Amino acid sequence: MNLAEKAKAFDALHQKGNPVVLYNIWDAGTAKAVTEAGAKALATGSWSVAAAQGYGDGEQIPLASLVAAARQITAVNELPLSVDFEGAYSTDATGAAANVEKLIDVGAVGINFEDQVVGGSGLHPVEKQAARIKAIREMADAKGIAFFINARTDLFLREGDLSKHAGLVDEAIERGKAYAAAGANGFFVPWLIDPALIQKICDASPLPVNIMMRPGAPDVKTLGSLGVSRVSYGPGPYRIMMEKLKEAASAVYAATG
Repeated sequence: MNLAEKAKAFDALHQKGNPVVLYNIWDAGTAKAVTEAGAKALATGSWSVAAAQGYGDGEQIPLASLVAAARQITAVNELPLSVDFEGAYSTDATGAAANVEKLIDVGAVGINFEDQVVGGSGLHPVEKQAARIKAIREMADAKGIAFFINARTDLFLREGDLSKHAGLVDEAIERGKAYAAAGANGFFVPWLIDPALIQKICDASPLPVNIMMRPGAPDVKTLGSLGVSRVSYGPGPYRIMMEKLKEAASAVYAATG
C-alpha cells in the first residue's frame, strides 16, 4: 500500500463498538514484535520513545530524533503508523503543521495531538487548539493524505482526583466537538476510566473515541460495549519490558557476583 492507502486503512480500523487495539511501540524492533503478535496498525507512545533514547517526556527528545525513529519504523514495517506527537513541538498553527509534515514525509499516517501546554501549565484555549488542528488538516489534505489527527484532551490526565472527572465531562465533550469541526478524526481522553463517563463521551462525541488502558480501566471488550473505537496502552508496554529486563539482568549479576 502507498501512504494514501495506508491512511485510509488506518481510518477504517476505528469502528465504534469494535475498537482497534494499539499496543504502543517505541522503535523498529518493537514494531516488528508487535506486528508479529497480530497488530493491524502501529502507534508510538511519546513517553516510551523518549525514554528509550534517554530523554524525559514533554518534547525533551529532539524533534529530529523523533522523526528519525518514525522513519526507521516505516522503513521496515508496512503497517500504518501513528506517532504520539505531543504538542507538535510548536505552540502556533503554522509551526505545528510544518512539523507534522515532517512525519508525513517519513511515512506516518496519523498523530496524537494534545491540548495541554507542553512544558507549561493548563490547557490551550479551545480556539487556539482548534486553529492548530485546522492548519494540520489543511496541510495534510493538500498533500492528498487522509491523515488521522487523534485530538487529545488532557482534562482528565491533569486531574488526579478521579472523583472530579464527572465534572469535566461536559467541557471535554465541547472540546471534542470543536476539534471535530476543525478537522480532527479521533478524540482521545487519556486517564478516564469510569464506564459511565466513557459511555457519555462516546454517545456525545462526533469522533471515534480513544481510551488509554491503565489500572482500573475496563477491559477491551467492555470498552467496546461502551462505544469506544480505539484502545491504546501508552507507556505501559515500555515499563513492563524494562522491568523484565532489569529482573533478568539482576539475576545474571546476582549469580556472577
